[in-house]
Amino acid sequence: MLAIFLKTLPFFALIGVGYLAGRMRFFSEDATAYLTRFVFYFALSAMLFGFAANLDVAAIFSWPFVFAYLLATTVVWVIVAVVALGRGVSREEAVFEAHTGVIGNVGFLGIPMLALLLGPQAVGPVLLVLAVDLIVFSSILTMVITGLRAGRVSAQTFGILGMGLIKNPMIVSVGLGILWGATGLELPVPVNEFLTLLGAAATPCALFAIGASLSGRSAERIEVAAWLSFSKVVLHPAAVAVSCWLFGVSGYQAGVMIAAAALPVAGNVFILAQHYGVAPKRVSSAILVSTAASVLTVTAVIALLSQGGYI
Repeated sequence: MLAIFLKTLPFFALIGVGYLAGRMRFFSEDATAYLTRFVFYFALSAMLFGFAANLDVAAIFSWPFVFAYLLATTVVWVIVAVVALGRGVSREEAVFEAHTGVIGNVGFLGIPMLALLLGPQAVGPVLLVLAVDLIVFSSILTMVITGLRAGRVSAQTFGILGMGLIKNPMIVSVGLGILWGATGLELPVPVNEFLTLLGAAATPCALFAIGASLSGRSAERIEVAAWLSFSKVVLHPAAVAVSCWLFGVSGYQAGVMIAAAALPVAGNVFILAQHYGVAPKRVSSAILVSTAASVLTVTAVIALLSQGGYI
């Protein structure tokens, strides 16, 4: 486990550098916002396009893999929602707590870290996890919140969902990369070098931005944040492991899926909470606590997977 910890430590150390820069006001909130925008629209998109363009989609796509992740995530989603309703919170808050308990930081942290720790072949399974999170569970969140507020789900809701997917640079870059890969053509050398150069900025900038964004958050309602963090970094990967067994997903693919499920709460959940005005401080606290806890939990999960021969 020490060897795995030493491999993961640089990633979390970079998050820590960003956190200190934010706390010391060396990096302002505006600077963090613009750095995040650069990563989201440029560096990460270049990395994802480059990865997707070189993927053999037929070789990495697996319905049992997708169904295993869907089942496990749905089960945890329902458990967290039921617990929230049992505490007497509103249905909107329960939905956001459920979303917080299952959506990990796959884009900014998972893809660069797992690709380096587990090898470039991890990118395909991680992209499948990211696609399910963005296309399925983010859509469910939007539909449920819209339905609760309007009393029904209308055609306009599906239009909003469609536009949201089209405008998401991660979805667009992966989609375009897959389309290019389907042509069988190699990327021109200057284009490939451009994508490599720009994509190389994604990992350090994304990790630094995660840390800087955490610096302005405080752990309010710590008991709820701790429960949501536990759901994300412990309960979710455990449910995924069981689901992989049920659907016959084994070996390396199962290991990557479990590792991806062990990632801390994604920052975009906070953005959605702010947008809808539902429990943003609670979500923010869960992001802070889960990210701090993941220094140990992600290390432990990867070490267990390594000992079990999955990765």
